[in-house]
Amino acid sequence: MSIVLDLGGLGPADVAAGPFALSELMASLHVLAEPEHHPEAAAWTARAAVADPGLRDELLVFAPLWARFRCRLFFPRSLPLTTGLDEELTALAELSADAFLDLVAPGILGSTAQPVPPARELRPSATAAREYIRRCQRRSYARGELAGQLVAAPLELRDRLLAVLRAADAAFFAEDWRALRPALEEHSREVRRRLAVRPPAEVLTELLPTAVRVGPGARIRLDKLQNHEVRVAPRPLVLIPSARVRPHLTVKNEHPSCVVIQYAARGTVPDEQLTVRDLHHRLMALTSPARMELCRHLLGEPITTSELAARLGSSEPQVSRSLRILREAGLVRSTRDGKLVRHRLATDVIRRLGHDVLATVGR
Repeated sequence: MSIVLDLGGLGPADVAAGPFALSELMASLHVLAEPEHHPEAAAWTARAAVADPGLRDELLVFAPLWARFRCRLFFPRSLPLTTGLDEELTALAELSADAFLDLVAPGILGSTAQPVPPARELRPSATAAREYIRRCQRRSYARGELAGQLVAAPLELRDRLLAVLRAADAAFFAEDWRALRPALEEHSREVRRRLAVRPPAEVLTELLPTAVRVGPGARIRLDKLQNHEVRVAPRPLVLIPSARVRPHLTVKNEHPSCVVIQYAARGTVPDEQLTVRDLHHRLMALTSPARMELCRHLLGEPITTSELAARLGSSEPQVSRSLRILREAGLVRSTRDGKLVRHRLATDVIRRLGHDVLATVGR
């Protein structure tokens, strides 16, 4: 499954790149809500979770907004990008009831399987509103409760959410953002330098984990648990680097103002992020009992094909085939020593498999 972005018609002036505090706060709240999915952030999560214990219940109430679907409210809706969280929260405070409802209702539902009715149809007594609340309830009790509050009093829910976001900023995010922002701004400057001289599809293929070019045009494929093709132009494309979004890659296409991509900035992610296909190959390589036995012999000192064949009582061609499968999956490394080629298990890759499975599934 994948999202295909068609970048045709975009020039350098049509692509913006920069940090966005509200999106980073949302990514941070997602990590707090689902810490088991983010083991790499365990130390930060432990500190943030105790910064304001009284905030926990309110964060749980609004947790559907920063679950996997990611509410559109937390992403830019105009250019140029704002300079800080205060300005972004002020813009949220000025949203009308209908504008807030249109941005938040899909986030509470957290699914694109069926469209959400526009705000004008989500009045408390309307049939469409009652059906929307039932759809949210079927997904979870928390979503149903939040949907009911949104329909009944959108501006009250807006103000309550703003209070929670400001409390989270005071408790832990402001300090975190001061530390994170300089590196994200430097990363963004480098992205803008590249975009000034190279096509967007080429830059994004290098920038985004698992991105690959599709055909000879300006289309790229992103490994996601969705099937969509997104034509970006004539809207601008906004790239939001993040230090907390790992391992996720978020594409928000539903707003007419712009298409937004939030991604893990270089330096905050490991060098390698697997595609679903790569992970499948890696796991399948270990399903053979014969290859698993071979791995046990490769765990010690580097060993040649002929030595492995002698230990296993197999022919060298059989061992070579097994080694090739393991090597192509990244599980074995081979090095030449004069006329000999020695093989050894990539123990760091094996050790990381559990995390890789979780990161790839969660992306």
